[in-house]
Amino acid sequence: MKKANIQRHRESLAFSRPKSLRDVEMHYCAGCGHSIVHRLICEVIDEFGIRERTIAVAPVGCAVIAYEYWDFDVTEAAHGRTPAVATGIKRVLPENIVFTYQGDGDLAAIGTAETIHAANRGENITVIFVNNGVYGMTGGQMAPTTLAGQKTATTMAGRSLKNDGYPIKILEMLAVLPGAKYLERVSVHSAQEVMRTKRAIRKAFKTQIENKGFSMVEVLSMCPTYWGMPPVQAAERIKSEISTFYPIGVVKAY
Repeated sequence: MKKANIQRHRESLAFSRPKSLRDVEMHYCAGCGHSIVHRLICEVIDEFGIRERTIAVAPVGCAVIAYEYWDFDVTEAAHGRTPAVATGIKRVLPENIVFTYQGDGDLAAIGTAETIHAANRGENITVIFVNNGVYGMTGGQMAPTTLAGQKTATTMAGRSLKNDGYPIKILEMLAVLPGAKYLERVSVHSAQEVMRTKRAIRKAFKTQIENKGFSMVEVLSMCPTYWGMPPVQAAERIKSEISTFYPIGVVKAY
């Protein structure tokens, strides 16, 4: 067969790394949802064309070194003080797009007050809240969002409602506040849900771009390491168990 007669197919680029995402290896455990959420944020920022005026705020937690992965400005905040830092930056630089990236320990425990008051004031910032139900960076202890009966490093027999109280539903708490304009809960346990998550992140950023006020996207994420299960099983747990207590969907929209 002559080479001239061989039909050559041109390759078309269907998938590429976002410009806002640096070409470096991430430190997250296998099956962790953080890397997925990182990429989705970068895709949305690139699509809006706001990379040069975006500022992220990352606190203590598994994503404390998010600045190693994002190719835009990122600053750190003390544990739980992320919305307060974001508020200050946004008020000084109102033309910039400011978002926080927080875990459940940071946002729903030590940072509960900052979260509630930033939302109540209607601060025009965006919050990306990654909820995996444990303190991932410090050893898998119980978090405010840990489900009843869930075993952690500090609840070896499972979370007790009598001793530890109920898991906190942050979005439902914030929904009663007039300043909270857009609240949605999503997940990254499947391809379909990943696409839903991207749409939610896009809506949250759009809320800020249009100066509507406070927005938050809660992302149910896997933590195979401290859940003590393989990644596939961890993803299935979100679908079969976690999302039944934390229902996926829009909680509030302006």
